[in-house]
Amino acid sequence: MNGARLTLPVFDDAGSLTGTEAVDLRAPGPWTLPDRPLTSRVAFAAAHVVPHPGATNVPGEPASVDWDSTLAYRHRIWSYGLGVADAMDTAQRGMGLDWAATQELVRRSAADAAAFRSTSATGHAARVACGAGTDQLSPEAVAALEPGEAGLSAVVDAYREQVHVVQDAGAQVIVMASRALARVARGPEDYAHVYDAVLAEADQPVVLHWLGTMFDPALEGYWGATSVDDATAVFLDVVRAHQAKIDGVKVSLLDAAHEVGLRRALAALDPVAMPAGFGVADDDGTDGPAGSASGTTSPGAALPDASAQDGTAHPGDRLARPRLYTGDDFNYPELIAGDEQGHSDALLGIFAAIYPAASTALQAFDAAATGEPGAAKRGHDILAATESLGRTIFEAPTYYYKTGIAFLSWLNGFQPAFSLVGGLHAGRSVAHLVELFRLADGCGMLLDPELAGRRMAAFLTVNGVNA
Repeated sequence: MNGARLTLPVFDDAGSLTGTEAVDLRAPGPWTLPDRPLTSRVAFAAAHVVPHPGATNVPGEPASVDWDSTLAYRHRIWSYGLGVADAMDTAQRGMGLDWAATQELVRRSAADAAAFRSTSATGHAARVACGAGTDQLSPEAVAALEPGEAGLSAVVDAYREQVHVVQDAGAQVIVMASRALARVARGPEDYAHVYDAVLAEADQPVVLHWLGTMFDPALEGYWGATSVDDATAVFLDVVRAHQAKIDGVKVSLLDAAHEVGLRRALAALDPVAMPAGFGVADDDGTDGPAGSASGTTSPGAALPDASAQDGTAHPGDRLARPRLYTGDDFNYPELIAGDEQGHSDALLGIFAAIYPAASTALQAFDAAATGEPGAAKRGHDILAATESLGRTIFEAPTYYYKTGIAFLSWLNGFQPAFSLVGGLHAGRSVAHLVELFRLADGCGMLLDPELAGRRMAAFLTVNGVNA
């Protein structure tokens, strides 16, 4: 307890107010800033963007971004030793963030990461990786595309443009799933053709992102397959064909058993030459070929000059396999903790909401790697305490999870208003956000409970709930 008290409404399943509940807000934490780089897992938080509260951030209008608040949020994530995955679906790609604002976000985030690294006293890498997709094609242009060569050419050209924007900014590329490709591809061969062309543009190993339909229904049938098993086979064929160019894969299917199977399939691949800091090498000193560990050079930070894009070793390279970056915002505690055969790294939207807890857990996993008794369980328990919060933020319809990320950011004082570009802050109900508040309090993620209580009370008043 910290002295802050709030009366919260209680709703029934239909959203009707049935009573109230007096809540004594918990103290946050105990979260710790790392005094050295995190080493046992590579972890990115997929961050949101903060709009100007007085701007015309309504559906269909260009995004007006509060750059000071948006970049300050990234600095907090870096200070906790995590990387930032930027210009991803958490930043409302295809759901409010237009291409002009996306380009500016990529450039600003990469520049701020470099500035952070240059002044960091703790050696934090301030990793930054940014999404490259095809969303500069308007929905009308995508709807006009026909399956076949012309449509595929338009998709490849769009991908190429975005890959070069990210690379020119100095960030690592995350190759995002494409709604346009899902529309024009006639089968697995077309996916292979497009990814062949896109990966040919990469000057450093990339992250491949497989986004499930719960995050974006327009991606139905991705990889040219109707079943997850068939899609996985196509996906793995793409990875095998370009292994030297793939640092790792991010899988967002919310299926822990599938992820573990894919992680083991990646671990079974023969290693290829990659620049230091990409992929997971047998000599990284943790789990070996079945595991996933961090190298000493950080993707998106000081990138090596030489790269083995054809699998042929160059000075400074080592043999490595692609990482599995979990994108499972439901089951991340068990996947990051891992089992006797290895663990997942992380590239998660939920980490944008719980980055102090995530960092503290990863510090415990680092301690476990040095032999500290009980540290691995401590790391898992910290993440497990946030799991109900994650499941609530990401419950169906999952693509509105950004609303919860922004709500927590506002409650914690990191943005001036509870708002999102494109008006997406209206994506969740009052009852949902009240439950999110309860769960955030329960796991210590209200970082300033008195402020959070005042803001929650104001939110309830504005929304006509007189608890």
